[in-house]
Amino acid sequence: MLSRHGCTLDDMHEDTRLSRRASLAKFGGLLAGAVTVGGLKTADSLSATDEDASSAGPAGVASGVVTCVLAPEQTEGPYFVEGDLVRRNVTEGKAGVPLTLRLTVVDVSTCRAIKGAAVDIWHCDAGGVYSGTSVQGTADDTFLRGIQRTDAKGIAVFRTIYPGWYQGRTVHIHIKVSLGGNVVHTGQLYFPDTLTDAVYKRVPYNRRPNRNPRNSGDSIYRNGGKRSTLKLVKSGSGYVGSITMGVQRS
Repeated sequence: MLSRHGCTLDDMHEDTRLSRRASLAKFGGLLAGAVTVGGLKTADSLSATDEDASSAGPAGVASGVVTCVLAPEQTEGPYFVEGDLVRRNVTEGKAGVPLTLRLTVVDVSTCRAIKGAAVDIWHCDAGGVYSGTSVQGTADDTFLRGIQRTDAKGIAVFRTIYPGWYQGRTVHIHIKVSLGGNVVHTGQLYFPDTLTDAVYKRVPYNRRPNRNPRNSGDSIYRNGGKRSTLKLVKSGSGYVGSITMGVQRS
């Protein structure tokens, strides 16, 4: 396990340093397969509001108004590390456009919220650099990584920044969802190219022009990325990105 040092803790005062098995084992008791809730919409057009997650219910499923669709599994990539901190604010002072993530986990059979799922995110900074990797000289850093447990409404919230890019990959955020210590979904979250174009005109992103590839040119995105695209809305100087993921109870 990599050593992790020097983090700024979030406003929830959760500073427990956790290993993958030890931490996730206490975050729930469900063995599941990950899916995305679409309702009458695909996942990339669904806004994960509290009401969407908590009020869909079995009646909506039975009537056919709500349908749950398997989310695409995607590679975890080379920069996953164990031992992420349980925290809401993962920025650690990194410059960038503010981004709040609202990631909802629900039961696929009823579309009801699941409390206690562990949601793990990690992504690069505005310069395309990940923390926690000796390849980029950041082995002891922990920026832009963290775990949150879903609340009673099935929502995990993170405060981060809009990700940067690096050669060969479109803009993305890595995600894992775990229940009862079992990783039930490994995926990536994406952004509309038109929005990224607008964000990247701002500092510090505009210091690295000509990003390549865009979504359509990314081989991983082409394998299900559209259904893993965040719904984004403007909020102050930044954005709120939402998506809903379902899991099947054992």
